[in-house]
Amino acid sequence: MDGNGRWAEQHGEARIVGHMNGVQGVREALTGCTEAGVRWLTLYAFSTENWNRPQAEVEALMDLLVRTVVNEIDELHQNSVRLRAIGDLDSLPANCRATLDEAIARTAGNTRITLTLALSYSARWEIIRMAKRLAGEARAGRLAPDAIDEKVVSDALATSGMPDPELLIRTSGEQRVSNFLLWQIAYAELWFTPVLWPDFRKEHLFQAILDYQGRERRFGKTSQQVATR
Repeated sequence: MDGNGRWAEQHGEARIVGHMNGVQGVREALTGCTEAGVRWLTLYAFSTENWNRPQAEVEALMDLLVRTVVNEIDELHQNSVRLRAIGDLDSLPANCRATLDEAIARTAGNTRITLTLALSYSARWEIIRMAKRLAGEARAGRLAPDAIDEKVVSDALATSGMPDPELLIRTSGEQRVSNFLLWQIAYAELWFTPVLWPDFRKEHLFQAILDYQGRERRFGKTSQQVATR
């Protein structure tokens, strides 16, 4: 979800105002996914690198996270949205973590769509964490190195139990993945838009889905093999 800061600059506002307006982009993306029958939506909300931003902005973002979860939780629950979070959650302020944990517990039984927030997350952090976990299992004699395959790795990642993304959307005109789900997006389709996140609406989501539906996903096979499946 990129472009909040640039949106604020274009409107002559402080950066936090861009983040506040970005909440509408979240609502639009979630509503659009629900209408389209999407079952899993993951939003890159705060990276491990974002901790290096000015302290005032970081504190304002954490406060915004808490207020947004509190304000939206009733509607999320009523619409059968299950909330999850991935990342180094122990690094979040105590009040943020407590609010998040409460919302996750409250919506745990919902089944319409799973909304996952990537908070204090980076793919390199996740991969290092996975490697340490598997190395510890191997050292303890509970895992044979030869037994490590794609499933073992996937099960040791923060996204264990989640399907790999089929479509990755990047807003604000940037054309990079910025340390997001590097293992999981191996075969994801990428879609870039110049729209800044606070201006993102479900119509943009539908554009991305329509474009995705027109692509040929071969997964290493030939077009002929795909056509005869």
